[in-house]
Amino acid sequence: MEKAKMRKSRKRRFSIFILFIVLLVSGVFMNNYYKEGLKAMNPDDPSDVLVVIPSSSSVNTISNILYENKLIKNPIIFKIKVKTSNTASTLKAGEYNLSTDMDLDTIISKLVKGGKDRNTVRFTIPEGYELEQMAEKLAKEGIIDKDRFIQLSSDKKNFEEEFSFLKQLEKGQSLEGFLFPSTYEIFTGTKEEEIIGKMLHEFEKIYEKDLESKLTELNMTLNEAVTLASIVEREGKVDEERPLMSAVFLNRIEKGMMLQSCATVQYVLGERKEVLSNADTRIDSPYNTYINEGLPPGPIASPGEESLVAAVNPADVDYLFFVLTGNGTHTFTKTYEEHLQAKPKK
Repeated sequence: MEKAKMRKSRKRRFSIFILFIVLLVSGVFMNNYYKEGLKAMNPDDPSDVLVVIPSSSSVNTISNILYENKLIKNPIIFKIKVKTSNTASTLKAGEYNLSTDMDLDTIISKLVKGGKDRNTVRFTIPEGYELEQMAEKLAKEGIIDKDRFIQLSSDKKNFEEEFSFLKQLEKGQSLEGFLFPSTYEIFTGTKEEEIIGKMLHEFEKIYEKDLESKLTELNMTLNEAVTLASIVEREGKVDEERPLMSAVFLNRIEKGMMLQSCATVQYVLGERKEVLSNADTRIDSPYNTYINEGLPPGPIASPGEESLVAAVNPADVDYLFFVLTGNGTHTFTKTYEEHLQAKPKK
């Protein structure tokens, strides 16, 4: 009995000893890992990095910005260091010239001191704007060089390495339809590349959230989805009707009917005529959906989120026609006879 107790005691002491060793080794490892995380990324071959910390950025946002710019080794260690040094509330927004030979203490010190606070400007791109309209508007507001903006957005290859979703588009395709319409805040003097990049980034968020998983389900390409969304954007006035419009166009495609969208002809004409002439509807262009079946080759404008969502979530209806009959609202019908009856009487 006594021997059994002694064996249990020895086993317990041995287990405690092993646990102590494990904790000791783990502690040493974690301590070394933490110390390593405080060091500069590349002290032997440093490079300067221009970093912009937006106003109202959280510690988490700042840590991610620094990590993405390869200025810190671990965002978690940055957050621990900021917390233990009680500097979280003192980190300032602004523009910083940092270097890869700066250790964590130096970087935090500079963020506490504050960077160059450049003036900012806001601009709004309305839903349904074309590239040409965007460039014209931003040029008039003194934000961009119009020719530079058009040149950069004329071929997706200029941005597809940064935004991989663009690789799904056709070779040489422009960014028409993919610069997300919204209100943006930028620093004065921001380059055209950065502005386009911000707009593509906003589109990417919608793509990943609302479109990506639906494309395979619907057997639809990204270009087809955005092209459909752009037509819905230009034809629609009321958000609640957009899924119905999406359904109408998809139903017509399924039946081999031409879309006959006035918006696509307006895109060809370069103007938004309220009433198209017969000659307009016969204009020779792959974008003219009065003479070509299916969707046009690409988007005709930049759709907003409601239209993008509607394109991949069409209403479950049999409608084939719609006509403007109210204050921005449409009447949807299944047959051409019903469509004629629904047209407002002159």
